[in-house]
Amino acid sequence: MPEMYAHLRWPDGTRERVYSPSLVLAEHLDEGAVYPLADFAHRSRAALTEASERVRARYGFPCGLAAASLAGIEARVASFGAGDVLVEALER
Repeated sequence: MPEMYAHLRWPDGTRERVYSPSLVLAEHLDEGAVYPLADFAHRSRAALTEASERVRARYGFPCGLAAASLAGIEARVASFGAGDVLVEALER
């Protein structure tokens, strides 16, 4: 399956690269877009859940790396009271 990475900048200025096992991430996030934390979490959850289900459909089991990416995103979002996430780049 084609994989991709989202390069993020969090509200505190830190950068992170997040893995997706599917290009579906680009259907939910736009390169260069800024999202409020709650919206970003919602979009990420939808994208990574769909990506994991695509892996399940193809290989018979969900993608553990997609689940780990989502858990990391949700933990980071919860650590901030407010702010925005910048999607600096989507790398295929």
